[in-house]
Amino acid sequence: MAPRWTFVVEHLDPELGPWSALEYKTIDQETKQAGCDFILSSVPDSLLQSQELQDVGASARSDSVEVYFADIKDKICLLDPAAKQELEPADAQKFEVFLFGGILGDDPPRDRTSELRKKGFAGRRLGPVQMTTDTAVRVTRAVVLEGQKLEDVPYVDFPELKLNEHESTEMPFRYVVDKNKEPIMPNGMIDLIKADADKGFDQLDFADETDGMNGLAVTDSK
Repeated sequence: MAPRWTFVVEHLDPELGPWSALEYKTIDQETKQAGCDFILSSVPDSLLQSQELQDVGASARSDSVEVYFADIKDKICLLDPAAKQELEPADAQKFEVFLFGGILGDDPPRDRTSELRKKGFAGRRLGPVQMTTDTAVRVTRAVVLEGQKLEDVPYVDFPELKLNEHESTEMPFRYVVDKNKEPIMPNGMIDLIKADADKGFDQLDFADETDGMNGLAVTDSK
């Protein structure tokens, strides 16, 4: 019987923004399709019963990963940008749980994973370029479930998205690409980016989000 891994995102924010919600929903769907489990943990009690979290569909809980997986702490791998060792296919045999400090992709990086690093989990890195959380989980699954090496996963760095005839924005992250070489993003993400851009740069919702979309600049291509 094939092993069943668990992917955990520690939600380190008091709220759930629209960017995070789309990413979590995507992680939940893709992880279940892969025959694995996804847990959203350290969720504030005020969020647990919210409709926005229920729409995500993930298994959510208020306690932290070191509490409910205390008996297998040595089997937990923290995906840490500061780790000295890269994730590799052999880690599939060493770990049962892959832990992500929500959210990985701040621009510039704020090292929010440090809150989990202090707890002594074994760490692995996903390369030198920042990723959104759903991308980080997607890459981890490719390595752990499919046996791909990090360098063999098809990526695009800092893709430019066309918002309309005259405007575009550069996403300051690394993404996995599909067979058409297009960056894989959650369903609805591009619409959210366009909707925020329509409000004008100074009013963009993601300017106050902590899920990795800070710092996007809209470019006029006229």
